Amino acid sequence: MSATTIHNLTVEPLDIPLLTPFGIAGGSQEIARNLLVRIELADGTLGYGEAAPFPAFNGETQASAQAAIESVRSIIEGADVREWRPLARALCEPLIKHGSARCALETAILDALTRHVGMPLYVFFGGAGSVLETDMTITTGSPEDASTAALAILDRGIRMIKVKIGGGDLDLDLRRLIAIHAVAPDAPLMLDGNGGMRADEMLTLLGALHAQQIHPVLIEQPVHGDDWEGMNQLSRWCGAPVAADETASSAANVLRLAHEQAAQVVNIKLMKCGVVEALDIATICRVTGLRLMIGGMVESLLAMTMSAHFAAGIGGFEFVDLDTPMFMAENPFVGGFQQQGGRLDIGHITAGHGVTPRSG
Repeated sequence: MSATTIHNLTVEPLDIPLLTPFGIAGGSQEIARNLLVRIELADGTLGYGEAAPFPAFNGETQASAQAAIESVRSIIEGADVREWRPLARALCEPLIKHGSARCALETAILDALTRHVGMPLYVFFGGAGSVLETDMTITTGSPEDASTAALAILDRGIRMIKVKIGGGDLDLDLRRLIAIHAVAPDAPLMLDGNGGMRADEMLTLLGALHAQQIHPVLIEQPVHGDDWEGMNQLSRWCGAPVAADETASSAANVLRLAHEQAAQVVNIKLMKCGVVEALDIATICRVTGLRLMIGGMVESLLAMTMSAHFAAGIGGFEFVDLDTPMFMAENPFVGGFQQQGGRLDIGHITAGHGVTPRSG
């Protein structure tokens, strides 16, 4: 047996309360009901991964993700982490509907491999850099809530603001955005519909915003993930870069986005399809000229740090949305990125993603 053979796999619930509910167009979440995955190599090296299913996003739940991970135990245990691509390929079909499960397992595999060899993951991914600048999100709520949240974001030293829209009330969205702009007139605004709008509604809202001299720097997934006609329409007419999120759920979809020119930006989320397919997505984006964004679900420091390694190591990510640890009331981990304002730094990490549970 090689020292890099996976000796044991464990998975357990990781429930983290949020400071305030995290609301998107499809629903809200008060507790991050995630999973912690641990693999142990034959030489005792441990690797950690996190699954962050978000039912409002794609219907995946903590229970379904845990069952999916248990279903591939026989594939994982006895495998060699040095063969991480064939291993990821073996996981693809049984976990095709469980992106967060794929992400957790592949994160743990790559964490164990790079801890074993003493290499930080940002170097493994390419070593292009070790620092990113994140935005922070204003979730659903009233104009007064939005104004208060914007001021709090500025007080943190974060300059870019992302706003969840698309709850079904265009007038409310408009009033919230006007309230944010009033207190943060110089903050670049990114609007995220999470598939809760029609193309004509988004264009109507943008017209009203332009009349108020509010010009978003990015429009993220206003229409449903399967609404290719809507994405095509918006990418041609909305006057700002359009980012695909739910539509960019696979490498095949991203190739279609590039072919149809249905977006200018792709939001890569490791939780959607796992780490290895996300590498393929980043390659497609580079080759076809699609601009890069890194994001996530409602993830703790572990998964967000993994995404920071991914984006910084590959390089060229213009938009960074790695803010969800700031919404959590507890941090059950040690290590991870060091944050000052919106600046995320992983340059101090010497092996793996650098995050371990406080319980060991």
